[in-house]
Amino acid sequence: MTESERKIEKLLSLDKITNSDIKNLTKKEVDRFNEIIAEKYRTLSPEEWDKFHYKIEAIQSEDAKNHLWEYNHNRITAAISNLMQEYGRMPSKTELASHTGLSRSTIHKHLKDYASHPRYIEQIEQFRFLTSKVLAKVFQFAVNGDIQAAKLYFSMVGSMNNGTAQNNTLIQNQNNYIQINGTVLSQESIKSLNPDQLNTIETILKTALPHKNISK
Repeated sequence: MTESERKIEKLLSLDKITNSDIKNLTKKEVDRFNEIIAEKYRTLSPEEWDKFHYKIEAIQSEDAKNHLWEYNHNRITAAISNLMQEYGRMPSKTELASHTGLSRSTIHKHLKDYASHPRYIEQIEQFRFLTSKVLAKVFQFAVNGDIQAAKLYFSMVGSMNNGTAQNNTLIQNQNNYIQINGTVLSQESIKSLNPDQLNTIETILKTALPHKNISK
């Protein structure tokens, strides 16, 4: 075994490799070390890779971490979509692991933490960036006589002007109230309801009323 091989072997025997551990490697040794990491990524089982990833996590660049996060996110997202269509229900973590080739612990951690990850926040901002394009398309349908598109357009513009959060539940009509038999639901009374009550009303309406798609 050469001196370089001994240095790399000693590194791989550590529980956790830090930047100070690799600072004395030559460029050639660093290149060989990166080749070994790539080989292990291809050949280790998901559970073995989780343990190895813990070992090298501290020395990974931000680009490498983001690339791995995007890879996992895309595989998990695609698996959830495909399995839901196939099974008609939300898949289990075991089914996702089998479908993605990732470990259950990786999937659990990703699902638990993805919403706070900088790459996910960046993706949400990209969707928000396209809001004006979607609004322009809705406006095009509206001026061509599509009443549903017109209602959606004014609702979106109203929310933007009022600074209304997307998650708020808002029920409106031209007269600012809804009357069901003898019961009147005004905008003020709706605003006084708690989230559970609003969710119950929303569920009833979604069940009772047919969904209308925006026509072209």
